[in-house]
Amino acid sequence: MPTGHEVLAAVLQVRADVLQVLLWQRGKDPDRGRWALPGGALGATEDVEESVRRQLAEKVDVQEVAHVEQLGVFSAPARVPGVRLVATAFLGLVPSDADPEIPADTAWHPVDRLPETAFDHAEIVRDARDRLRAKLSYTNLGFALAPREFTVSALRELYAAALGHPVSATNLQRVLTRRGVLEATGETAPPGPAGGRPAAVFRFTERALRVTDASAVLRPPGPRESTGE
Repeated sequence: MPTGHEVLAAVLQVRADVLQVLLWQRGKDPDRGRWALPGGALGATEDVEESVRRQLAEKVDVQEVAHVEQLGVFSAPARVPGVRLVATAFLGLVPSDADPEIPADTAWHPVDRLPETAFDHAEIVRDARDRLRAKLSYTNLGFALAPREFTVSALRELYAAALGHPVSATNLQRVLTRRGVLEATGETAPPGPAGGRPAAVFRFTERALRVTDASAVLRPPGPRESTGE
């Protein structure tokens, strides 16, 4: 049986304080009506990253995708009915302040409450979620989830949504500042509805991926702590 090759993208974004993935609803068999990751066949003159960026542009403005990296190869012989189709999957991240235009057959879904998905796409989404969670611990990848400028409180909410557990703003600021990941802009944000002091505004020092602490883990809080490293 001839083997085909496709590329798929698990594009994640924190929307309404929930980590979500972009899926489109299949209009034909196999798995008609199920939700699938954007992607398609690898072009004869493309490498896999060129292909996934091209195909992402058909579903979402690729300029809104702050980070793309290869996630893995999925090659189970029966992953797609009737054909041998190998998939190279990618993780893509969209900042929380972006709202890309998407087609009518496409929607955002919480990664922990997926609809009925096509083929092995739920497995790919879980792998993408786990990759993001791991890299938030030991790299500066938060830049791809956050707006250009933000308060530490807002950044904490993004990390909490992505990691799936509460995060202390104080500890997060301490950890990321010590690693040289955050810098103050010198600006402040206006107080919220409850009042209080204006909050300092920060930004990431870089908007490209780098390892900051190879052995670090942002753990769920224990009974007497809000977060740890």
